[in-house]
Amino acid sequence: MWNKSMGLTPSKAPMEQDVESPAITIRKAKLPKQACEDLPKQLGDQVRAKRKIQRYVRKDGKCNVHHGNVQETYRYLTDIFTTLVDLKWRFNLFIFVLVYTVTWLLFGFAWWLIAYVRGDLEHIGDNQWTPCVNNLNGFVSAFLFSIETETTIGYGYRVITDQCPEGILLLLIQSVLGSIVNAFMVGCMFVKISQPKKRAETLVFSTNTVISMRDGRLCLMFRVGDLRNSHIVEASIRAKLIKSKQTKEGEFIPLNQTDMNVGYDTGDDRLFLVSPLIICHEINQNSPFWEISQAHLDKEDLEIVVILEGMVEATGMTCQARSSYVTSEIKWGYRFMPVLTLEDGFYEVDYNSFHDIHETNTPSCSARELAEINCRIHLPFTWSVASKLSQQGVLEPEGREKKHTTLVTQEEGLEEQTERNGDIANIESESKV
Repeated sequence: MWNKSMGLTPSKAPMEQDVESPAITIRKAKLPKQACEDLPKQLGDQVRAKRKIQRYVRKDGKCNVHHGNVQETYRYLTDIFTTLVDLKWRFNLFIFVLVYTVTWLLFGFAWWLIAYVRGDLEHIGDNQWTPCVNNLNGFVSAFLFSIETETTIGYGYRVITDQCPEGILLLLIQSVLGSIVNAFMVGCMFVKISQPKKRAETLVFSTNTVISMRDGRLCLMFRVGDLRNSHIVEASIRAKLIKSKQTKEGEFIPLNQTDMNVGYDTGDDRLFLVSPLIICHEINQNSPFWEISQAHLDKEDLEIVVILEGMVEATGMTCQARSSYVTSEIKWGYRFMPVLTLEDGFYEVDYNSFHDIHETNTPSCSARELAEINCRIHLPFTWSVASKLSQQGVLEPEGREKKHTTLVTQEEGLEEQTERNGDIANIESESKV
């Protein structure tokens, strides 16, 4: 029984004779009944786990790609500003505090060094001595003077004198470098704060994408919406199919990207996103879903990445929101529920039904097969029958010639009948006159 459940074939007769010999005895391993029943389920779960699709883009829009073995790390330092902006907040704040602290310490040490070299620390309290900086009596006071100089606080207790040219030069250097550090770090923090990434949190995509008929054509559709009252200006939508493929030459291209037309030719990809919109991709000859049927779709390993771009109305910065749909999230034969209703003087959007879908009558064949069926329906009966028979190889060459001869004879008979009818009509008109 266990061998049958596991798909194992029984042993051959000669092997059975060897096993049954008195010299060697081999006993079959017995498994508990529950283990025998659970084993096929475990194998099925393993197969499904192997077929589980790894997302290229997560549902929250983050790309599931990690860059490893990057040898030329110096390239990150060539664009240090972007590198700092891309860092996480905890690292960004740490670098912000570290840069200012190091700058104050370095210039504080420079002020202390000037005072030490000139001998100001040896003449503390001497009214006859003119120091470089008044009331600077150690490294701590030099550090505080550095902070006051760079931040332009100016308490008035420690001041530089005109008898110290090296101090004047250091004051100029610290003022210029301090302004550069302020511009760089404050600008970095401003860009970090004003990034429109959080604006994408209020741009929502439907949980699933659906395939159904629209205007007599098979279409793939998904829904987008904006939760804020401040709109996205110049909004546009794009869609890409992520699927590995193999070329005719045998080259394997992992995660190949194919554009999906969502209205680029007609301008429907440019959105006025005031209320939720349903984005439609017509499955035609240029679509990657042209030959995919409902049964074939369940076996495909693909991912659809949708990208919504636009400018934030409040800041004017470009915002991008992303999402993706894997095979299990493509629902064949479904349609979105309406969410827009007319109230007293305004339109109301019910976001509780934003992700809801309902079943609808949809052919399970591919768009190509559906187009062929529609062509056969609109063809003349004689033409469609003859073409169908010729495709099946029923009509032999001789039969085709007889068919052609019969059609020609019928056409000649119709022409003769038309001429006779015309002569009779002329005779009747002459007799009436």
